[in-house]
Amino acid sequence: MRPLEGITVVALEQAVAAPIATRHLADLGARVLKVERPDGGDFARAYDDKVKGLASHFVWLNRSKESVTLDIKTDGGRRVLADLVARADVFLQNLAPGALARLGFDSAGLRQRHPLLITCDMSGYGSAGPYRDKRAYDLLVQCETALVAVTGPPEQPAKTGVPAADIAAGMYAYSSILAALFARERTGEGTAIEVSMFDSLAEWMGYQLYATRYSGVAPPRSGLSHPTIAPYDAYETADGHSVVLGIQNDREWVRLAEGVLQRPELATDPDFATNRARVANRARTDAVVAKALKTLTAQEAVRRLDAAQIASARLNTVEEFLDHPQLAARHRWREVDTPAGPIQGLLPVPVMSGVEMRMDPVPALGEHTDAVLRELGYDDERIRALHEEQAV
Repeated sequence: MRPLEGITVVALEQAVAAPIATRHLADLGARVLKVERPDGGDFARAYDDKVKGLASHFVWLNRSKESVTLDIKTDGGRRVLADLVARADVFLQNLAPGALARLGFDSAGLRQRHPLLITCDMSGYGSAGPYRDKRAYDLLVQCETALVAVTGPPEQPAKTGVPAADIAAGMYAYSSILAALFARERTGEGTAIEVSMFDSLAEWMGYQLYATRYSGVAPPRSGLSHPTIAPYDAYETADGHSVVLGIQNDREWVRLAEGVLQRPELATDPDFATNRARVANRARTDAVVAKALKTLTAQEAVRRLDAAQIASARLNTVEEFLDHPQLAARHRWREVDTPAGPIQGLLPVPVMSGVEMRMDPVPALGEHTDAVLRELGYDDERIRALHEEQAV
């Protein structure tokens, strides 16, 4: 039995932030009813067609869910949504701020009608403040929270290569819902949760905020290097690859100098012996490391670094990562069905004793609508009427 079997989640969700939260709930066994617009559904379905004609974002985020189409602007659609929520444990949504409240599905009203219900409202900037109604996309929130200001090389800020604001908000929604489910077991009451992309990335800015507030100086962008540690960067090897290493303390520097660079005199050289000295002489430090690693292949460099117990990594491309030996050795790839046929998908992250994580199919748009309506007690005539009304 998976941990969340018996839990039903109704989600009015789109794009990334909410779908990643509910997919993780589905991984653990929750039944996720994904409510989509009849005229195209979750707009992430149309982001691209790179996975056998399906969108890469959508297949990543929506396996193990049931797709129910509803036009909640119609009377019939709202009645169906009300019936779904009445049977749900969790109701999650990331529509525009205030959109559901105007239709009678605000969290406060839902919680009053259904005291056991856990609601989760996700937004770009939260339900209050001057940015409450501002449109929010991942890149925009990365810019507002200064994440791009600390990402990239010194000469050019950069966004992260994955949607960090969306993922951060989704993971906080996921963990908060788990906490609320646990609390409900103890108190017999549901709760209301609010998660914003802005607050989530503000938390992720972490030490950068504290360092800047209390020193008055913002840490510089440093690419793959580190503003306060040296050596800490990517270094090219003889075969055209790059190896990344980071020296965390002066004991590691001694091991690097002796076992990898094969220049033991650098271990006690006052220009290199301490991290402060190495940071002050960063260009010379990097040059010494780069010269030594340039004589080795990536495999030879990693072998020496491992032998010296120095943390390192190859700077892999996405293609190289797909064939990573660690993924293969731990059997992290599994087959997942989709409307376009089977694809390979990564297993969920948690490895739980005695639990096999769920990896059910990615749903077609509206695939489960009629079946779910029948579960709610709707007969064929009523279902046909909803279709004629274009409510589903």
